[in-house]
Amino acid sequence: MLRAATALTRDIAEARPGIYWPDMLLSAALGYAALAGAIMLTNLWLAAASGVIAALALYRALLFIHELTHIHRDALPGFRLVWNLAVGIPLLTPSFMYEGVHTLHHARTRYGTAEDPEYLPLGLMKPWTLPLFLLIAVLLPPALLLRCAVLVPLGAVVRPVRRLVWERFSSLSTNPAFRRRPPEGDMARMVFWQELGASLWAILLLASTWWIGWRPLGIAMAVIAATAVLNQLRTLAAHLWTNDGEPMTVTAQYLDSVNVPPPGPLPELWAPVGLRYHATHHLLPSLPYHALGEAHRRLTAELGAGSTYHGANYPGLAALLARLARSTMGKG
Repeated sequence: MLRAATALTRDIAEARPGIYWPDMLLSAALGYAALAGAIMLTNLWLAAASGVIAALALYRALLFIHELTHIHRDALPGFRLVWNLAVGIPLLTPSFMYEGVHTLHHARTRYGTAEDPEYLPLGLMKPWTLPLFLLIAVLLPPALLLRCAVLVPLGAVVRPVRRLVWERFSSLSTNPAFRRRPPEGDMARMVFWQELGASLWAILLLASTWWIGWRPLGIAMAVIAATAVLNQLRTLAAHLWTNDGEPMTVTAQYLDSVNVPPPGPLPELWAPVGLRYHATHHLLPSLPYHALGEAHRRLTAELGAGSTYHGANYPGLAALLARLARSTMGKG
């Protein structure tokens, strides 16, 4: 299957700037315009609708952080810098929080084990872990604000705080046992500038409440909380989460991952930027997001409906969440 996937996708393996740039920039522009509407509109229903649009558009813009971890550093000149300035720093999630972490999730000897920063055996845990998983997302915006405005500046002068913040609160991971190693070389320099930008912006956001009150920041945080919850729901549907921590074969890793292919249109909202093809992505992690749909079509045609490849396809979010909830019911 892996050989077939590689052979069938060689001609679509290059990241296309003409897709990446307008997709990211337009998503961010729409998100910020809709966020401004949610803050300024006086009609409650129009403001709420604007907030929903803002959450979906900013969610799409934010998920380009996933692409930044996989594309070659020279593939899209300037894209990382512009994404951080336009999305990562303003939303207090600069790219270093995912770069150097997500690739560990793709390491074949780590996936699904205690050393995987993005894996928990949720399907083997107690039922209350699922609502707790979503509650954490609701608390993410104030946590990021506290981290960037208070803990990072404090860590600049207090070494134990700096070490704690880096190890425990500087990665977008799901495994609470994960401890991040200190950055080195180019990564350390990138972290410095991104941390500086995010901290200055967070302090400015808090200071703005003295002049314009808490309402704009509160609405913005509510919108970002909605994007975080949506991302947590997507995360719950990205894998089956039933590995007990033992190393897995490549085939088992693939079958523990999830595709939600067409015809359903909704996955383009809750799993945008190619993430509806999450299993295909685990098969071909360096393939750009805009090529995953074509890769899926080619592999389906080549390998057939009864193949191992077909075993990772699922109908939708509701079915996946129901499956996960059922797997926890016997653990109560």
